Amino acid sequence: MKNQKPSFANFITEKPLYYKEIDHKRVYRAYALLEPCIKKPLVVHIVGTNGKGSTGRIMATLLHCADYRVGHFSSPHILKFNERIWIEGEDIADEGLEIAHAKLYAILGQDICDGLSYFEYTTLLALVAMEDLDVVVLEAGLGGEFDATNVVSKELSVITPIGLDHQDFLGDTIASIATTKLNSIEKRAVLGFQPNQEVYEIADEIAKSKETKLYKVKESDEEILALTRDLGWSYYLYENSLLAISGLEILNLSYSIENLKSVKLFGRFHYIAPNIIIDVGHNLMAADVIAKALEQRFCDKRVVLVYNSLDDKDYSAILKRLKKHIKRVEIISIETDRVVDVTILQDELKKLSIEYKEFKTINKYENYLIFGSFFVVEAFIEKDLL
Repeated sequence: MKNQKPSFANFITEKPLYYKEIDHKRVYRAYALLEPCIKKPLVVHIVGTNGKGSTGRIMATLLHCADYRVGHFSSPHILKFNERIWIEGEDIADEGLEIAHAKLYAILGQDICDGLSYFEYTTLLALVAMEDLDVVVLEAGLGGEFDATNVVSKELSVITPIGLDHQDFLGDTIASIATTKLNSIEKRAVLGFQPNQEVYEIADEIAKSKETKLYKVKESDEEILALTRDLGWSYYLYENSLLAISGLEILNLSYSIENLKSVKLFGRFHYIAPNIIIDVGHNLMAADVIAKALEQRFCDKRVVLVYNSLDDKDYSAILKRLKKHIKRVEIISIETDRVVDVTILQDELKKLSIEYKEFKTINKYENYLIFGSFFVVEAFIEKDLL
């Protein structure tokens, strides 16, 4: 029956995850219908290339522990869609997804809902699911200016490190990528530490043209550094904590740094066993951060890299960056038609003189890093080897 609403699980499964071309005006037309029908909490928009998920979760957790009603929208998920919508300390329940889906579907209608992309629909779904909260931390997908999350007016934009990634969509240079991401800023923005000086210059230009109040992340904080070290976090998570806390201070929102102890960062240089680290990073900037973390954690000891890559990633540069920290690569199979051809990956490993083999199981006497994409971490966890 044409007008019968499908369940959320069936509806979202029918939408492809990957699109070569998207009508960027489509989600704005849908939001114009939705906006009068929902409440609008204070929105913090997280934009950047790396560190969006951890920075957003740190902000959301600190607010939650300070008794704000807060939600965090992030992507992609590792094992279950519910991970994308975190409300007051918990992933949304299946029932909550169905309730939000029913409301959104009723407001927009079948034709509009069917026409929205996977990410567009789930962004609007999150806004419905989190409408009764005080604060929503909204993480952009792969863009900024043209990202579905940019339909919402935000009180603060939080800009994490910007680097090369998703060049098919965002451009081939740091300048083009930074411009696209930074064009999403509005009233206020805080700029995190940037590996490319050019980003600072572009941020200043865009902020001036938009009359945006631009803040810089606090330079250092010994108390936060000591606490993150006690938690076993790598240095980049310390920097992300500085950025998150800078954002809270700009908004004059209460927090206690002691509540960093309550932050759960599954998939971000995260130990799931004494000898196994998982990280959902997938680009060269992430590899650079991982290399520094490995050097800090293991010094001259090397780890086994369980790896695979999507075909649009610079896997050659990633492997070259990690080479001195790994004893070998074990290639894990991942379920996506975007995976790089295994023979091409093997040829690249040969060129780099990196030993490799197919991943099968874990040797308890070796240290492992599971890295390359959300698909890699998901495939590893689903093997249930622990």
